[in-house]
Amino acid sequence: MAGQFEAIPGGGAAVALDEVEISILRSLVVQLLELIGPGDEPAKGEDPLAALFTEGPSKPPSDPALARLFPDAYGFGDDTDDELREYASEFRRFTENDLRSRKREDGLAVVRTLDALSASGEGGAVLKLTPDDCRHWLGALNDLRLTIGNRLDVSDEDEGESLYRLPDSDPRKPMVMAYLWLGALQETLIETMMP
Repeated sequence: MAGQFEAIPGGGAAVALDEVEISILRSLVVQLLELIGPGDEPAKGEDPLAALFTEGPSKPPSDPALARLFPDAYGFGDDTDDELREYASEFRRFTENDLRSRKREDGLAVVRTLDALSASGEGGAVLKLTPDDCRHWLGALNDLRLTIGNRLDVSDEDEGESLYRLPDSDPRKPMVMAYLWLGALQETLIETMMP
C-alpha cells in the first residue's frame, strides 16, 4: 500500500503516508489554497441564495497557473471573433465563483483529513478516505498537478517526458519529484474509484 491508493471495503480508498509525505502534501495544498484565494462568505443576516447570483470576474486571471485552473470556456486563437470572447466572458462571470468555491472545498477537505491523520501522533499512518473524501482528494490532486505542471512548463506535446531526465542539480528537481508523485497518487486513486 505504500505510496499508492488501494480500494477499501464499503467504497473509498486507503494509502500509507509517512510524516514527510503528510507534511509535503499539506504544504502543497495550503499553497494551492493561497493561490486560489479566500472565499466570500455571506454577511451575517444576508440571504445565502444571494451569493448564488453574485457575479464573478469577466476576464481570465493574469497568473498562468490560475488561468490553467480557471480556463476560458472556448479555445481562443488569433482569429477568434469578439462575439466568442464576449460569450466566454459571460460564462466566466457566472461560473468562476462556483468553481473557485469547489476547488477551495476540495483543498480544505484534504487539509482536514491530513490534520486528523497527523493528530493521531503516530508520525505516519494509513489514511482512509470515504467515497466523498476520494472525490475531494481527486479534485485537489488534479489542481495541484495542473498548477505544478504550469510552473514547470509541462506541455501536452512532451507530457513531461523531459522531466524524467533532469539532473539532480537542477533546481526544479524537487517540484518535478512532487509532480510525478502526485501523478502516481492521482492514478491509483482513480483506479480505486472505478467500478
